[in-house]
Amino acid sequence: MPRSPSSSIFRPKNGVDQSPLDDGRRLVADINRRNLLRGAVSLGALTMLTGCDVSDTNAVQSVLRAMSSFNDGVQAALFDPNKMAPTYSVDQVVKPPRFNAYYEIEEVKPVDGATWKLELSGLIDNKAPWTAQQIYRLPEQELIIRHICVEGWDYIGQWSGVSLSEFLKRIGADTRAKYISFKCADDYTETLDMATALHPQTILATKYARDPITDPFGFPLRLRTSTKLGFKNAKWITAMEVTNTFIPTFWSKQGFNWFAGL
Repeated sequence: MPRSPSSSIFRPKNGVDQSPLDDGRRLVADINRRNLLRGAVSLGALTMLTGCDVSDTNAVQSVLRAMSSFNDGVQAALFDPNKMAPTYSVDQVVKPPRFNAYYEIEEVKPVDGATWKLELSGLIDNKAPWTAQQIYRLPEQELIIRHICVEGWDYIGQWSGVSLSEFLKRIGADTRAKYISFKCADDYTETLDMATALHPQTILATKYARDPITDPFGFPLRLRTSTKLGFKNAKWITAMEVTNTFIPTFWSKQGFNWFAGL
């Protein structure tokens, strides 16, 4: 059963079916993680503020999704594209990196690097696909940054790869567009705002601790940005689209915050 990006688990109480409230509670927990709304939201408060019956799934979801969307918008408005995340020393790097996905590590399906290609689409002048070897030959940027998971754990990792900003220039991407959407070798999808894509600490990573990334950590290409929560860093990337239309992500389809900025 797929896990949420939150560590919270809600169980039935007193034999009463709580399933209509599960998604609502998860969204409340997600919203409450943000400083802007911390401590300000509860299902009881929603009843008082909106008059909706908290057992009415559609009503609860409508209110919570609107609040979550508002929260995303505020985070985007406050995002500083010039602010750098803290960096760390080599001796603090955790080896190997910690595995994270919505499924267990045993379920990872290895990618064939010999046939793998990065497909490009959308507002890009040169849509020719890239092989792993072509990407490996590009100038590298190294980041030693903290990976922060929404579940509450973190670690310091050492990532190397091409600057996403520089890669976008090479392929003639329209950097005035709003979004970059990623597809992965599994069924995971992610969408990144353009300001974060152009941030100096956002790369398409091919190495960890200066060695090629292996499975189960996203071989041969994964996103690595210092300004987002861990689940925004798509792994096993197979396609990238530059667009002005928001493409729902794996988690946004399930009601979780999309921007997920730090």
